[in-house]
Amino acid sequence: MNAAAADALPPPLIRIRALSKAYQRGAQHIPVLQGVDLDVQRGEFIALMGPSGSGKSTLLNLIAGIDQPGGGRIEIGGIDIAGLSEGELADWRAANVGFIFQFYNLLPVLSAAENIELPLLLTDLTRRQRRQRVDAVLAMVRLSDRADHYPNELSGGQQQRVAIARALVSDPQLIVADEPTGDLDRVTGGEVLSLLADLHRQLGKTIVMVTHDPKAAERAERLVHLEKGVLVAGTAFGH
Repeated sequence: MNAAAADALPPPLIRIRALSKAYQRGAQHIPVLQGVDLDVQRGEFIALMGPSGSGKSTLLNLIAGIDQPGGGRIEIGGIDIAGLSEGELADWRAANVGFIFQFYNLLPVLSAAENIELPLLLTDLTRRQRRQRVDAVLAMVRLSDRADHYPNELSGGQQQRVAIARALVSDPQLIVADEPTGDLDRVTGGEVLSLLADLHRQLGKTIVMVTHDPKAAERAERLVHLEKGVLVAGTAFGH
């Protein structure tokens, strides 16, 4: 890309520069990420891949503000989230990030609708406004008829769709997904990935997904590959 074309692009939603992260295990210093640079455009769907221990889940957690880097910068929407206090980071996450996990993380004592409503309890929305949002996202994930069902009354694919609805209900600018099909069979996983791709196209959400499955990665617009904490390759998919 030439300089003029690069200048014409809008600023990226996610701008990562010289990002590093290490953990201390006793006397052992274990580097996980080393000098990672990455831009993700607003409305882009990227997949992070790499072998176990490559740092992909660590990178996802740093982007989501769940963890703090050892060095470097993470700017999301122009905000350097590495510079936020714990309280500021919690508020930022609640307003800007929707989470989708491999094992759904639904509360078994709450119905599908109540699980989806949880992120909204931290907002100033009225009960009626919360219910309207819950009903809208249940319709998006095609589960309106399961609103009052509990997680143990739902299939794995249905539970993951509830989790996707929960991620969408606060209208975040960024959705992070950690192995969202890892606990599903291939057919059900394909349905969940199709739903994510549809929601990405229809709502223009920025999605960062960690996956070990090349078929899942192909649903994204771009693949980012990590190896031993270093970003080694990126591939754009033609769709």
